[in-house]
Amino acid sequence: MPDTLHLGLDHFDVQIRSALAQALGLEKDSLKLERPRDEKMGEFAFPCFRFAKEKKTNPAELAKKLAGELSVEFVAPSAAGPFLNFRVEPAALVKRVASDVSKPNYGCGNLEGKVVVEYSSPNIAKPMHVGHLRTTVIGAALSRLANRAGHEVVRINHLGDWGSQFGKLVAAWNRWGSEEKLSVEPIDHLLELYVRYHKEEENDESLPAAAKVAFQELESGENNKTRVIWKRFTEYSLREFNHIFDRLGSTFDFVRGESWYEDQLDPLIDWLESTGVLEESDGATIVDLKDHGIKTPCLVKTAHGTTLYATRDLAAAKSRWEEFQFERALYVVGAEQNLHFQQFTTVLKKAGCEWASRIEHISFGLIRLQEGKLSTREGRILSLTEVLDRAVELAAEIIEEKNPELDHKEAVSEQVGVGAIIFHDLKHQRNKDVVFNWGEVLSFEGDTGPYLQYSHARCCAILRKADRPAPSIDSIDLGLLSDSPELFVALGRYPQALREAWEKREPMILAQHLLKIASAGNAFYHEKRVLGESEELESARLCAIDLLRKTLGDGLGILGVPTPEEM
Repeated sequence: MPDTLHLGLDHFDVQIRSALAQALGLEKDSLKLERPRDEKMGEFAFPCFRFAKEKKTNPAELAKKLAGELSVEFVAPSAAGPFLNFRVEPAALVKRVASDVSKPNYGCGNLEGKVVVEYSSPNIAKPMHVGHLRTTVIGAALSRLANRAGHEVVRINHLGDWGSQFGKLVAAWNRWGSEEKLSVEPIDHLLELYVRYHKEEENDESLPAAAKVAFQELESGENNKTRVIWKRFTEYSLREFNHIFDRLGSTFDFVRGESWYEDQLDPLIDWLESTGVLEESDGATIVDLKDHGIKTPCLVKTAHGTTLYATRDLAAAKSRWEEFQFERALYVVGAEQNLHFQQFTTVLKKAGCEWASRIEHISFGLIRLQEGKLSTREGRILSLTEVLDRAVELAAEIIEEKNPELDHKEAVSEQVGVGAIIFHDLKHQRNKDVVFNWGEVLSFEGDTGPYLQYSHARCCAILRKADRPAPSIDSIDLGLLSDSPELFVALGRYPQALREAWEKREPMILAQHLLKIASAGNAFYHEKRVLGESEELESARLCAIDLLRKTLGDGLGILGVPTPEEM
């Protein structure tokens, strides 16, 4: 388990693997422990199959032999068929985990290097639709996970603010645009113009011609009328986008649209030319990728001399490498762009960029609504703002029913509604489609965001009712918590969940582990009376509740889910 801080159950993991390595004559980092299928068997399991073959014995015999030979402080080994299980003494487990959870660096790693994360990246002059939710919340969560692992993170919002579609939009604006509508509902009006263009271009040859001229003017580099219009559209769009980003808790270090790389496009093509990868095909400039198993060539310049999305992505990647010298560069973009990422990374490799192997396409599935059309534009676009608003409305109705006397109901409804949407997305494996069912998303029970938020708020309520500061680890008898190992096992596995979520680029791993922590926490304060016991026992259990609150709050914060203290 290199490059990590050994906190929580990781401490025992390292001790056990060290003992096993010595017994087997191997390096401890080559060994990996698992969880027993039945957690009553212990906290760790070691499968003996591969090692038994090397020792010329059967797995069950090796497990039995190791169980009799190994000596690990506070850990009892036992053989169960081909598996060697390890149970940590409850008192030692509670003491170690409670002490570590209370540390400010609990769950932190010590990895180094910069990680660039590109995510969200909506198109200018169009509303952010529900499809942008996944890239935004997955990207934000991965950024926080990378930061927690120890990396310096650079968050980039790569706006779609360039390309032939803007020539079409400008042509539509010049023909049908309304200053009045633009001032009232700018994004809706721009979408209306864009849709109208596509409806009428087939029967009006002058429209494509006007769009072509407008795009050429945009790419000219001159401060012409088309540029002025395009800048206005960008400003209106950013205003709306930033409101949504604020609601989702997403922040960026750089907001750099495709246009930011405009002055780097000609140098990029010159550089590609110098590497010998460019070819001409029907007047267009391409990179043939057949020798790398990709049938479709990468088009970097049209026969008309204009650039494409791939050209700008190549320029952006090269620029980011030169600026940041990244350890990894993550592109959180839907799975439908798989071919594009295969093409542009292969072009970089073909051009001799060794760092191209550091680029990762973090793909994800689609998002669908099972019921209730909130709003559509021509049957194609479901506004993300409307989805969030609807979630907040439903959360407000539930809160009004369950706790009508709650203070700050409007703010809590926003936290619960938006948090429910974020968690529902992240609790699923990112490469699978997510289907929304409003009743499930906003339930205060089961595997939901509101359930976790309520678990956190319940901890806060218990601590408030105690009417005294939460006791510190040093001031309590940790032995009084030895009858609750399940809670401390869940808390003790938190660093591992953070590490695996980052290593696998899968926030679901953290989301699912938080549900396990909350389940163990709920069992703890339902089975153990916290307040009204002896002062010693009350202090110990209040301390446990505070550690539970701290860990839930930390994990939800990494996912981007708000943590109200009252619900």
